[in-house]
Amino acid sequence: MEPQKEARTSPALVARPPGASRSQRLSEEERREGGASLVASTLDAEADSASAEGLWELPVEPAERRPECSRCSRPQKVCLCPFLPVHPLHISTHLYIIQHPAEENKVLRTVPLLAACLPQDKCKVKIGRRFSEERDVELSTVCRKSSTLILYPGAEATDLEEFILDSPVYPSTIIIIDGTWSQAKDIFYKNSLFRLPKQVQLKTSVSSQYVIRMQPTNTCLSTLECAAVALSILEKNSHIQETLLRPLQALCSFQLQHGAQIRLSKEYLLKNGLYPKPMPRNKRKLRKMELLMNSVKI
Repeated sequence: MEPQKEARTSPALVARPPGASRSQRLSEEERREGGASLVASTLDAEADSASAEGLWELPVEPAERRPECSRCSRPQKVCLCPFLPVHPLHISTHLYIIQHPAEENKVLRTVPLLAACLPQDKCKVKIGRRFSEERDVELSTVCRKSSTLILYPGAEATDLEEFILDSPVYPSTIIIIDGTWSQAKDIFYKNSLFRLPKQVQLKTSVSSQYVIRMQPTNTCLSTLECAAVALSILEKNSHIQETLLRPLQALCSFQLQHGAQIRLSKEYLLKNGLYPKPMPRNKRKLRKMELLMNSVKI
């Protein structure tokens, strides 16, 4: 007697219960078709992945960057070295620039021009938003010296020219924060180190010559301009200001000749009804705008 063979039945031939409806049968067919589609999709995805992996092996040409001048950090075609002093200016003051990281990659930044005019040991740029005694021992030491000043306007700031007349210790170091006004404010108030030096400001009616970038008020100066005025006062040499401003003037002149427009200050636009943006809804920001508009003197 032959052994009984195991019954093997295809799922498609399994009898359905008498109560199975047509919709149920269709659902089962759809599930089977869906499974087949899923397998096909998986195979297609694997094929696409294999093709994509091949792309990684193809040689990639690096994006070409315009060669930059090693001194002024400008593209060589628009190098500003002819407007820089032949030799770095001789100064006794040490300048520390605290630069917000967002300023580092801006095309029309002024700090490289400033650094190119001064001796390397007299001008140091430190990039960051937060500084502490543990992370930057050098800056901590500088901030604790009685001969160090920080240039930042405010109610507690003393006019620089008045301060040096009465100070028993003549300043040898000045710190300047480089960034937008909101960035500079964030750096100044969130780093306790920067409240250790004597706080000073510039009281000048000179309008900014950095006309290709909007300033809050007519008398707000760029980092390079602040350094130029401050160093001229500390070094008692007006020639320093003229020398430092020359490359900035050349930069703005070149940009204006190639399509840039003069950017009027925010205070001027507000006062004359030319401000292109709607007034903010935030009460604090709106109050600042109103104060700025009312402080304008024309």
